[in-house]
Amino acid sequence: MMRVRCITAKEDKSQYMKTIIDSTIRNAEFKDVHAIFTLIKEHPRELLPRAISDIVQNIDRFLVCEARGQIIGTAAWQILPEMGKTLSPSVEIKSVSISRHYQRKGIGSKLVKAVIRRIKKFNPAQIVVLTFTPKYFRQFGFGEVAKETLMHKLYMGCINCTKYDSPFTCPEVAMTLAVKKKK
Repeated sequence: MMRVRCITAKEDKSQYMKTIIDSTIRNAEFKDVHAIFTLIKEHPRELLPRAISDIVQNIDRFLVCEARGQIIGTAAWQILPEMGKTLSPSVEIKSVSISRHYQRKGIGSKLVKAVIRRIKKFNPAQIVVLTFTPKYFRQFGFGEVAKETLMHKLYMGCINCTKYDSPFTCPEVAMTLAVKKKK
């Protein structure tokens, strides 16, 4: 569990007002499933829907941000399979969702950084994200790659997408972050 204070400045008639949000980033629990489901559904254009059963089965791969007893953000990860020997394992960040009322306050960045730290403990070759906001993920060191380099991701997730007829016509941008190997 990580205690976070997010401070943002808002312009209000030439004066700056600071908004302080005391929040905690923690592992998700079963009691959070409905809140996670609702947060993901809040962003139908940006996120693929996740069934409640999928969230339950993968609850150990979700982090949540809680403020005043309310779940205001979530992020998850998925280990992507490889054929044969595991030479360069990849882990995908997915379902990054912040309540509309709490966006642009640094909560998403705190969640993404926490997920990256968690993923790095597995020592994968790379962290993968497919996103409509590549500029946002560049700040964490992600770089754009051709979708063809992520065929395991396309097979696992994109092939079942109901939004687009082909992973290659989808406007999401494929990005990766190389992870330095531990010695």
